[in-house]
Amino acid sequence: MGSVQLQAVEKWFGDVQVIKGIDLEIDDGEFVIFVGPSGCGKSTLLRMIAGLEDTSRGQILLDGHDVTDKVPSERELSMVFQSYALYPHMSVRENVGFGLKTAGETKAEIDRKVAHAADILELNDYIDRRPKALSGGQRQRVAIGRAIVREPKGFLFDEPLSNLDAALRVQMRFEIAKLHDRLKTTMIYVTHDQVEAMTLADKIVVLKDGLIMQVGTPRELYEYPDNLFVAQFIGSPKMNILPCSAEKGMFRLEDHGSGKHGLSGSEMEVTHLGIRPEHITLGAKKGAHCSGIVEVVEYLGSDTFLYIDCAALGRLTVRTPDIGKSIKGEIVNLHFNPAHLHFFGTSGRIN
Repeated sequence: MGSVQLQAVEKWFGDVQVIKGIDLEIDDGEFVIFVGPSGCGKSTLLRMIAGLEDTSRGQILLDGHDVTDKVPSERELSMVFQSYALYPHMSVRENVGFGLKTAGETKAEIDRKVAHAADILELNDYIDRRPKALSGGQRQRVAIGRAIVREPKGFLFDEPLSNLDAALRVQMRFEIAKLHDRLKTTMIYVTHDQVEAMTLADKIVVLKDGLIMQVGTPRELYEYPDNLFVAQFIGSPKMNILPCSAEKGMFRLEDHGSGKHGLSGSEMEVTHLGIRPEHITLGAKKGAHCSGIVEVVEYLGSDTFLYIDCAALGRLTVRTPDIGKSIKGEIVNLHFNPAHLHFFGTSGRIN
């Protein structure tokens, strides 16, 4: 079990700074996910914690001890990579126990730890198979088993599900969630998939251009984004962002409707309004905040997504129950739920 602290951590590749002074605390036993677009620095930051990349400036602490200059083998962390990297000529049993064998563990101890990992990950049915006889999900479980037997203070996952198909990704998310519940060990997980982040994490760290945009629980990031980047990155479909101004207790959309607001900050700072797709409903023209033409209808069974061209306001996405008919090409009136309005200014979220 281990806590991790990053103190003013920076990473430079020559003259290019990719990690720009990050401070972060990860509590013992937490499941923390780094998420962000490609090139944001999330994998680099994970590799710095693992010791696979050196730290240009700042400190990395594990359980309060400075490990900034320690090699990976001295950090008591186990890493699971995107590539399974299994030995094709070895069985599952041999792959899982190989690291222990090279470390000089006794056969009895290796057998005990491998059996323990096999029980946790349900590997027993194919413990003597070779990797070529396994599915992608089974191979990833073997790779995780290889990490478990080291009994580390923490696990580091670098996009472990990106090579799997959609059905296996759902299954492995479930497996990893169960694994964390059972082991209660600190886990740091990198992904570009926000669905993985929302479903697995105790705490999400949203990164952009080597900086932390926001840290919080999935619910906090979804319901209270600090800025426009987080508002649009977290959530699928993403939050609708509309140009907006506010004055005398009212907000006004560009060339469209208006409505009451409950702003706690300065009205003069308001530049945009945010509204989630599920908080917009179709209704009568009277009282509507805006209107537009339905361009695309996506029927997904339990939900239907409407993509609506609202002229100067841009394209809005509406999430609604099945409406029972196609309304593509029709003009619809949109009503915003006043309890779920988000106002943003140049310095971030206002309310």
